Amino acid sequence: MPTPLSDILAEKRIVVCVGSGGVGKTSTAAAVAIEGARRGRKTLVLTIDPAKRLASSLGLENLGHEVQQVPAARLDALGERAPGGELWAMMLDQKRAFDEVVERYASNPEAIARILANPVYAQISGALAGSQEYAAIAKLQEFDAAGTYDLIVVDTPPTSHALDFLDAPQKLTAAIDSPAIEWFRKWRGRESKRSGWNLVGKTGSYMFKRIAKFVGTRFLDDLAVFFTEFDDILGGFRERADASFKLLRQANVGFILVSSPEPLSVDEALFFHERLVGSAMPFAAFIVNKVHADLPIAAAGPHVLSERAAALPTIEALGLPHDELEQAIEALADAHAGMQQLARADQQSIDRLREAGGPMAQVIQVPLFSRDIHDVTVLGELGSYLFGRAQFARAAS
Repeated sequence: MPTPLSDILAEKRIVVCVGSGGVGKTSTAAAVAIEGARRGRKTLVLTIDPAKRLASSLGLENLGHEVQQVPAARLDALGERAPGGELWAMMLDQKRAFDEVVERYASNPEAIARILANPVYAQISGALAGSQEYAAIAKLQEFDAAGTYDLIVVDTPPTSHALDFLDAPQKLTAAIDSPAIEWFRKWRGRESKRSGWNLVGKTGSYMFKRIAKFVGTRFLDDLAVFFTEFDDILGGFRERADASFKLLRQANVGFILVSSPEPLSVDEALFFHERLVGSAMPFAAFIVNKVHADLPIAAAGPHVLSERAAALPTIEALGLPHDELEQAIEALADAHAGMQQLARADQQSIDRLREAGGPMAQVIQVPLFSRDIHDVTVLGELGSYLFGRAQFARAAS
């Protein structure tokens, strides 16, 4: 039997929600975090999703790099809450998270100031591919080490960037140990930036003169200063990267793959599942949002339906001609048949997830809601499907 999501939530301390864009990943992360708080756990939901939808869903005016508590009254509105349950939320500020790693590992306040003011560092910390994901993992490690929260729920960017979330530690370690950075380390400790360039030899000097025509000597000087100063903290970054690699593979971590039934979304979920399995990372469950329900009308054609409808006093009171009434009911029957086709296509997609996950994989279906998930009340309704208080309706096979 697959492990229910409620049991998974009780066993895990870190839950990472991943999926493609537009599948309800942020809402799912919020609903999981709310459930954790309702079960008496001090819970933090951490988002690195640039869509910034989490704040409005939780009823917060804004969400930033500082942790904020969701008012207890909002949780209490969803029903009984176990003692000690709290919900906190924050949205990662990539630049600030990177700065915090520098501040932790730099040798002295003067070195911190020089690194943070260096324009090369500003570009790397704010725009380098994977830097957001590395910063997120660094923040996750910080929260995990502090032990302040019983449960941490991480809402990642869409799948392509979520893969960076997995790869960021290894990529950073490879970059730290690259020959290019090692080359810059030769000038560590020299008082003059330019004295370092004078020691590269004729070939190196010629090369840098050519490069300087395009980027300017100021940039090359900034680059040299950056690597000289940054050398003090590269070991700290490597340490964090190695720890991240281990953290994401711990037994108290679980990855929830969020998808819609759309074939492309399922393809991405299957690809990510393969990556998780191949990387020995703990897969927890598939969650499929926006599923069409297959609820066939009892064996009755449009004409039978129209006869029944015509017999209803409320319909007769409208005074509609019989032919118009029948046309309307036939149109409704056609629309319903179309919804059934969508529902069956959805189940075919979901069967692909079941097959990939195996008999022990939890696959949870959440119906297509008639309204947007934009507040705590609807998040609570979503949580009812995730944790078995409400059942997805589908036709008996």
